Amino acid sequence: MNGTVKIAVVGCGRMGRAFIDAMQADGRYVIAAVSDTSEAARNFARARLPHAAVYPNADTLFADAGKLGLDAVGLFTLADARPDLIRQALACDLHVLAEKPIATDARTGWRLVETIEVTRRIVAVNLFNRNAWYHEQILAFIASGQIGKLAIIRVCHMTPGHMPGEGHGPEGPPFHDCGMHYADVARWYARSEYRTWHAQGVCMWGHADPWWVHAHGTFDNGVVFDLTQGFVYGHLAKDKISNCYLEAIGTQGVCRMRHDFRCATVECHGVTETLVQTRNCNDKQLDVMVDRFARSVLTGTNAGCPVARDSVVASEVAWAMLADASKNGCPPIGSTSELTAILQHRRTLREGFGLPIRP
Repeated sequence: MNGTVKIAVVGCGRMGRAFIDAMQADGRYVIAAVSDTSEAARNFARARLPHAAVYPNADTLFADAGKLGLDAVGLFTLADARPDLIRQALACDLHVLAEKPIATDARTGWRLVETIEVTRRIVAVNLFNRNAWYHEQILAFIASGQIGKLAIIRVCHMTPGHMPGEGHGPEGPPFHDCGMHYADVARWYARSEYRTWHAQGVCMWGHADPWWVHAHGTFDNGVVFDLTQGFVYGHLAKDKISNCYLEAIGTQGVCRMRHDFRCATVECHGVTETLVQTRNCNDKQLDVMVDRFARSVLTGTNAGCPVARDSVVASEVAWAMLADASKNGCPPIGSTSELTAILQHRRTLREGFGLPIRP
């Protein structure tokens, strides 16, 4: 491969375009082809990538994979399309970089894991927190023994994010679409599997799905967790705010992190050492993701990319916690008129809080 990764991009929406930016900035990628069912997206690709072949669907792209000389494919479609696309990519002997989740349900996800784990190909999934500098720093501090034995993991991610009707679709309500990232983080820190949980949700603005969920419980090794996720945080506030944090509480010390999508601050308080650092948040960590994927493809060995198994576990647990919240009753609070007002307000914004808004 001579130090380059020849890749095709399937899905040229928001995340596909963000990955294209990251790949072009990396320098090791040759984006040889793009496919999207949207004519507007294909026109964007033709303008942005004049040397790439542009296809109206992935089937014709995969049929030309050999002719294109591809090494890999990036799959940035919605979740319901990913299982078939992953199978087609592996049938073409391609490495895969995919958005999460890799399937809309756990059964399909586990079947894919069985296929993926016997292949020689790298299949990386964008669980972006696993590429974050602040988590790596905290985990190293914990591993040094400075906080004693890890006992409690607390994760919160509340923002004025996507509203009902703004594009979740097969990814599900926020606690699955977004919250599975934080279910993954808690499991990553605990280094154990989920054992028990209890969840409570709230159905905001008269919408049927819970847009805020809190879950707490235990891991097999005894570590306790609580997770809070919701896109309910001050949508109509004059000044947009968020509440995003992690706390790792040990028997002797504590580590914590907060971010506002711009800067992240880590504070680690150990028995003999205190570490405080503030750096750029680097929201989705796509530069790290594409770097690790390129190194993985070029060496044939996973260079730290998140994998399909982790994605399926996080997805399965998030769906199960959502089901538990529904079983426990999600009180309806707010009105449809508030929902309408928020949607109208968001259409006037040039940019949302951490997420671009498209009318």
